[in-house]
Amino acid sequence: MIPSMPSPIKALAAAAAIAVISFAALPAAAGAGSRQAGSLEGDWRNPAGSVQVRIDACGATLCGTVVAASPDAIADARDSGYPALIGMQLMHDYRAAGRGRWQGTIFVPDIGRSFSSHIDLVDAQHVRVSGCLLGKFLCKSQLWRRA
Repeated sequence: MIPSMPSPIKALAAAAAIAVISFAALPAAAGAGSRQAGSLEGDWRNPAGSVQVRIDACGATLCGTVVAASPDAIADARDSGYPALIGMQLMHDYRAAGRGRWQGTIFVPDIGRSFSSHIDLVDAQHVRVSGCLLGKFLCKSQLWRRA
């Protein structure tokens, strides 16, 4: 395990590498009232609030794009070879996988890898985002709040 990482994105990279995913994205700019209850679409934030991700339709699937980020998150991504964190699509190909559940892929810029992921709608204001190192094994989750 990599000890205390300076950014949530690095925490995800380390966590995923050792089965402790800590996806760092999601403080938001749009209001929660603009989306229907039960919808994953909209802006979400992680507990740290270091990155803002907007989840929206991308053809027949959902994707999540960084729309804002803290200076530390931007620096960590840049140091890992990704100079443009804002505008980067971190969540790909999320498809409905049952009531209130979506499955897709999370890209971690710090290590340049993608991981299997699922998102469960807890209520209209919260989702549990889980990332897995090996399919449905070695998973870690975080509770995100609608912004």
